[in-house]
Amino acid sequence: MITSTQNPKIKELLLLQKKASERNQRGIFVAEGTKIVKEADPNSVVTYFVSENCDDLKTFEDLAGKGVGLEIVSSSVFNSISTQKTPQGVIAVIRKKTWTIEDIISAGDPLIVLLENVQDPGNVGTIFRTAEAAGATGLLLTDGCADPYGPKTVRSTMGSLFRVPFIYGGSAADYLKRLREAGIRSYSLSLDASIPYDTADLSSPAAILVGNEGNGLLSETVSLSDHNIHIPMCGSVESLNAAIAASVVLYEASRQRR
Repeated sequence: MITSTQNPKIKELLLLQKKASERNQRGIFVAEGTKIVKEADPNSVVTYFVSENCDDLKTFEDLAGKGVGLEIVSSSVFNSISTQKTPQGVIAVIRKKTWTIEDIISAGDPLIVLLENVQDPGNVGTIFRTAEAAGATGLLLTDGCADPYGPKTVRSTMGSLFRVPFIYGGSAADYLKRLREAGIRSYSLSLDASIPYDTADLSSPAAILVGNEGNGLLSETVSLSDHNIHIPMCGSVESLNAAIAASVVLYEASRQRR
């Protein structure tokens, strides 16, 4: 049992939680919480860190097998490494899965979400969950987005991170060029010369572009997309949260495709 925060394995875990560079260099990341850890493919797990008081200790002892480590951690040490207000007693170090843009654009009847500089981890994670629920085939995230492998983002995805193909890095302009070559129309959420989102034809291969929480999409990105759409609003509200806006349009696309 690990009983000290000075244990090398605990120090390594803390580095993975705090530093994207460490996660990128090693190709692994951290997930915390019983539900999300159970949804990870056991074959992708490097190590389970389980509190001595975890109610599901036997479950993770059974999941840990050949090539998968299991570390039992004292409750005091676990509380010190947990990023949650109410720790559930399990953290997993997991190998990253990689996809190519071909994996995303070649899916049948593609419905893609392109995020540009969406910086709030909760928004990015929620968009992952909504994208899966609405039947999106993949996500494209520019360099300026919150790290999808950061602890807060991973927690917000509630497991969708493991199932929805995505690419992180690069520019919206490069993504749009490739989408156009593949015959996928792009729809920017923007007020500039736009049409209501529910009048757009989202039933064919489409990519929905969502921008930064405060500034929206870059003007250059909007000019490169095929269509501009907006969500009509009542009262004095000028805009919606990025995740909510993405959800509204994704479910309209889902409705048109039923």
